[in-house]
Amino acid sequence: MAEPVWSVDPRTGKQREQVATEATAAEVDAAVTAAHATLSALAGRDVRIALLRAAADELEADGEEILRLADAETALGETRLTGELARTTGQLRAFADEVADGAYLGVIIDHADPSATPPRPDLRRYKIPLGVVAVYSASNFPLAFSVPGGDTASALAAGCPVVVKAHPDHPATSERCGAALRRAAAKVGLPEDVVTVVHGFQAGVELIKHPLVAAAGFTGSVRGGRALFDAAAARPAPIPFYGELGSLNPVVVTEDAARERAAEIGAGLAGSMTMGTGQFCTKPGLVLVPRSEAGDALVEELAAKVRETAPGVMLDARMRAAFLEGAAARAALEGVEAPVAAGEAEDNTVSAGFLTVDAARLAEDGPHDLLLEECFGPLTVIVRYDGAEQVSAVLSRLPGNLTATVHLSEAEGNGEGGPGAELLAALTPLAGRILVNGWPTGVAVTPAQQHGGPYPATTSTSTSVGATAIERWLRPVTYQNTPAALLPAELREENPLGLPRRVDGRREG
Repeated sequence: MAEPVWSVDPRTGKQREQVATEATAAEVDAAVTAAHATLSALAGRDVRIALLRAAADELEADGEEILRLADAETALGETRLTGELARTTGQLRAFADEVADGAYLGVIIDHADPSATPPRPDLRRYKIPLGVVAVYSASNFPLAFSVPGGDTASALAAGCPVVVKAHPDHPATSERCGAALRRAAAKVGLPEDVVTVVHGFQAGVELIKHPLVAAAGFTGSVRGGRALFDAAAARPAPIPFYGELGSLNPVVVTEDAARERAAEIGAGLAGSMTMGTGQFCTKPGLVLVPRSEAGDALVEELAAKVRETAPGVMLDARMRAAFLEGAAARAALEGVEAPVAAGEAEDNTVSAGFLTVDAARLAEDGPHDLLLEECFGPLTVIVRYDGAEQVSAVLSRLPGNLTATVHLSEAEGNGEGGPGAELLAALTPLAGRILVNGWPTGVAVTPAQQHGGPYPATTSTSTSVGATAIERWLRPVTYQNTPAALLPAELREENPLGLPRRVDGRREG
């Protein structure tokens, strides 16, 4: 018998209503098979453009109810969720524009050259969709990284139907958003099964194993993501698995930057690490601060601002318990202090805090390695250092990250050499996005964005945000010496679709 799926209020921990039932293996098979049958219907670029724009319209039209459900299931608040809905519809329309532009197809034509050594045949290359994409929703973004989020939008843009495994923290929101996307499909003349939502842990396992699933996108924990990644690789025919797993997002503050604007940096850090109750994947989790009077002033300002931060509700009871346990374990380490202790607060909330530790304790393997792991929630670790050598020693021990940040003085930022350049060079191998004098929370949806980094931040070099996220769901194909009548329209000599392309090494369009 299928298990019920309940919507739960994270503010009280009480069940709200039964939303659905967990999908059986047979139901997952039916969803994937039906999605696979829609591939030919999604082949046309014009219909995909219409689908993405109609999906944005449908989400906006049902926005009031979607926001109500999302807040009831996540406690993220109307202001945050209103912005997230705008981001979600914006990225759907941005992918529609990307499809219309056509550059993502990567059309390259090299005409035959019999005089070359060796003789060159006629070669024509472009990209085609992989097939059905499995999307695993995120807990902390019920819209932008879930059913109607960037993975779904980019996959549909590429021409891939999607089966979404809903996150258990927001099943009602997932169902509502899934219905909006299916209405959009019907309105533009597509089968509704271009998008299907399924629920349940076992459904997620069955999904990654299904032979018709061609790729998967995931946002979540290292443990869950790695299990799915390994399952994707262990299939008889392995498939690409694009997972976002965990990130510490280190920050380095130079002595000159601390001396120049200690209060500003301390206040900015407090705002970034407590934003959304510390439940952003880009939360700064490890901050190197000089051991000096200026560094002390920064830490004092951080403490004042964190104490002013109201306790917040975490996404679910399991995450709340894990945060409290993780914060306590870190605080109990030898030599670790808690100027502001994170912990349990009233009404099912948690309070923000931060820890301090000497950089020397992180220079080699030991129990303090726990401080080099992400703690999901409103906690950060301040590492006090003496000199560049200690900074280098700590950075050399960090895993891969989504972001890495450096705060420089005005003079350090204006010079081509010196410590600013050296720090950027040290941080670049650690992350996919490098920030100077800013904070990593907040990920702009633009073509130049890179939301991904070395493992365990992500399992690939791709991005899950921005226009190039579409590349994950495509593969290149080259046609050699193919008669014109048999070529896809995208590769024909006369360029009937007006696509940007490179012909014999020259850009056109």
